[in-house]
Amino acid sequence: MNVSGEFVGCNNQRALHHWTVNLLKRQGNDLLTRHIGLLRTSVATVRKAHPFVVHGWVVLPDHLHCVIELPSNDMNFSTRWRLIKMGFSKGLPQEEIRNASRTRRGERGIWQRRYLGAFDSESA
Repeated sequence: MNVSGEFVGCNNQRALHHWTVNLLKRQGNDLLTRHIGLLRTSVATVRKAHPFVVHGWVVLPDHLHCVIELPSNDMNFSTRWRLIKMGFSKGLPQEEIRNASRTRRGERGIWQRRYLGAFDSESA
């Protein structure tokens, strides 16, 4: 298994991918569990347009873990995460304080920019 901030591609026809995605401000933040319905809706919307199979999903107050399987020959995980994060963020009132960099990019101050991914090539 390979874990890093950058995803290492996999050419397998079928591979399971483990992801960890964190909120920007984690301490004392229960945003994900408080708005779990919004997160579910965002994931379901993305799954319709960009299918993937969920093998496991754990939502904690300030971060989430999931094990997903992308369709064969489709390793475009970054679009899926971008859309899930965007759908969730757009459903929330804009109350967070953003730094200059996030303001310039039009980003919300909700998610860490990175995510950790790993794949299990033995699952193929």
